[in-house]
Amino acid sequence: MKVSVIIPTYNERGNLEELLHRIDRAMGNRDYEVIIVDDDSPDRTWELAQELSGKYPVKVIRRMEEKGLSSAVIRGFKEASGNVFVVMDADLQHPPEKIPELIKAIEEGADIAIGSRYVPGGKVENWYWYRKLISRGAIMIGRLALPKIRDVKDPVSGFFALRREVVENAELNPIGFKILMEILIKGEYRKVVEVPFTFGLRKAGESKLSGKTMVKYLKHVYRLMRWEGELDRLIKFTLVGLSGVLVNEGFLWAFVRLLGWDKILANIPATELAILNNFTWNDLWTFRDVRRKPLWSRLLAFHLAALTGAVVQWIIYAGLVYMGINYLVANLVGIVISFVVRFLFNRHVTWG
Repeated sequence: MKVSVIIPTYNERGNLEELLHRIDRAMGNRDYEVIIVDDDSPDRTWELAQELSGKYPVKVIRRMEEKGLSSAVIRGFKEASGNVFVVMDADLQHPPEKIPELIKAIEEGADIAIGSRYVPGGKVENWYWYRKLISRGAIMIGRLALPKIRDVKDPVSGFFALRREVVENAELNPIGFKILMEILIKGEYRKVVEVPFTFGLRKAGESKLSGKTMVKYLKHVYRLMRWEGELDRLIKFTLVGLSGVLVNEGFLWAFVRLLGWDKILANIPATELAILNNFTWNDLWTFRDVRRKPLWSRLLAFHLAALTGAVVQWIIYAGLVYMGINYLVANLVGIVISFVVRFLFNRHVTWG
């Protein structure tokens, strides 16, 4: 088993020699290579990497035109000769000493082994509270928007290993920011294992995190939702919800005007009929491909989702009105948030 360690770099000259020394020591007698993919760093990281290739098994790719972490990793996949790929950063926040554990997980049957900060034993050192919040928030967004990765605790990790076959035929998007998430959605695999590690302090250079980076991440999630079909599912859920409004209003009118029922009490069966309408169309259309639970279980969970959405809408509405927000605006915000809650509840619980 030959291992290709792929490292995208940009202005990482100060970390490179220590990184390659620690990788070499960690790999021991294993057959391995290091692929440095450098985006023409102003500090000439590529030049030092070429000098160190006389001491370590390093192949240097200096990119003059292309830029970006994901495209660099994809280029590394194409240049690698190993049958196991390890992807890591050059800033020493990913400890090379953990590489053998990732490889061992692959040898024991995993297709993808993730260096994880968020499984027992993993942690992050000396992050400010807002960095932790951003990281956790990004993971929560990804796991909610993309059900395929909902069981992965750290789907945005930049430290992972995988079999070559996982990405050999995958249509990876080089514009994407978090390449692991792209692989988890588009790759060919069965088993994912997460190996705990401590995300350390950067030794040299500057962090690449910025507001622009976070916007790119949200765009990436959006693109993956489209690719996975989750965006189409959201549109279908919306259309079904609109049909439920028509059913509710139509039956409410019929019960009051044609049958003479009390206006307050008539709303109860009208609402229930709208819920049954929405459930039927969602079951037959929106979530048809992910029906796994018994019909009675799905129907019960759908009612619970409707109740949860109603409670969330009322809480948001009451809270905003109490804060002095116009009641119509408050109600609109409540409706939007309630809709998102109901969709996520149904996607992950009713038809999860």
